[in-house]
Amino acid sequence: MRAMGDTLTTRGRAFLAAGITLLAAGLGLGFADLTRAGLMVVVLPLVASGLTRRRLGGIAVTRETEPARATAGEVVTVTTTVANTGIRSTPLMLAEECLDFALGERPRVLLGSLDAQQVRALTYAVRPPVRGPHLLGPLTVQLRDPFGLTNRIVEVDGATELVVRPRTWPLGAARPPGTGVGAEGEIPFMVALHGEDDQSIREYRDGDDLRRIHWPATARTGELMVRQEDRPARRRAVVLLDPREPAHCGTGAGSSFEWAVSAAGSAVVHLAGLGYAVHLLSPETVQDGHADLPVDPQDALDILATTATTPALELAAMTRAGQGLLAGGGLLVAVLAPQDEQALSRIATLRQPGGTALGLVLDTASFGPPRESGRQPASPAAAARAVDLLRGSGWRASVVSAGDGIAQGWSRVGSVAARVGSEAVR
Repeated sequence: MRAMGDTLTTRGRAFLAAGITLLAAGLGLGFADLTRAGLMVVVLPLVASGLTRRRLGGIAVTRETEPARATAGEVVTVTTTVANTGIRSTPLMLAEECLDFALGERPRVLLGSLDAQQVRALTYAVRPPVRGPHLLGPLTVQLRDPFGLTNRIVEVDGATELVVRPRTWPLGAARPPGTGVGAEGEIPFMVALHGEDDQSIREYRDGDDLRRIHWPATARTGELMVRQEDRPARRRAVVLLDPREPAHCGTGAGSSFEWAVSAAGSAVVHLAGLGYAVHLLSPETVQDGHADLPVDPQDALDILATTATTPALELAAMTRAGQGLLAGGGLLVAVLAPQDEQALSRIATLRQPGGTALGLVLDTASFGPPRESGRQPASPAAAARAVDLLRGSGWRASVVSAGDGIAQGWSRVGSVAARVGSEAVR
């Protein structure tokens, strides 16, 4: 708990002015009674201030949010509980909750006086417009003495961080298009849940492939035995987010990077719902070495809630991580900015022969001015060239602009072969 200041109210200032006047008149005219009266009136605000200090016990503040995991644009109900942990009652208190500017006006409520061990709750709602961490608190308490002469403002330690996830959009029930071998083809690249070589041995049945006969088991049992592969497998998908600071344009919730983050989150949720083992390639997962592990959609949204743009070199590290993940095939979904054709050429090589790669190329100029002053944004022609580059490497790619919805961009990039690849997950 930290005192932020003591101030006199209008009544307190009037008392102080009257007391000084009486004190000066009493001293000047030699009236002892007037002097004593003036001294009493001057001292009264000081005594009142001391009363607020003495009577303030321990104040503990806790907060709960509903829902616990918030999404941008969603209404979040915050319950702030104020408890008097001291042994004395508190003065009358006016509480104000400090909030980040993006969360709107600060809620204020008259808590009144709290008896010892008494608890009172303040409930309010916020609608965070953008993802990221937002601070709730600290709580400031305004105390007033019984005479209304002084105000004391105290900041109660302890702020709560509300991490807001990016908004995601449903992308339909259809599976992404794919042909040939790789992530979506006739010989899909599978990720076994309990090891890729899990298998069991059983007796031979009519129609079994003779190439699957397990000769050691046959010799041991005296009967034909075959290998039965038992892989509860999932198809692999990799979602890549382009984090390059110089490549993105616009600010706030309408920037190209925020569009890319929401698109990546939507793709992760969509593909995981279709049964894919999804890997997220972002600066955070590459730096902590977790890019090679499938990510739960909820964990992925937590990562994307705090991700930020980085220097251009980070994209090279993400590309190297993607090469290892996609060496044996897999579905690749990339949300890219068109700047630096050399970097995009390296990303284009991530698609393996027979695999499927989907590219959403941002027309960053349509999202507003560049983040760095003095830098020219990539032109719409650059976005078109990037799409041509990806298509030349076998990708399915399309340009998306600021006015395009994420579901619209996803539908556009997959519309070339929307009828293909609707088979169920094995």
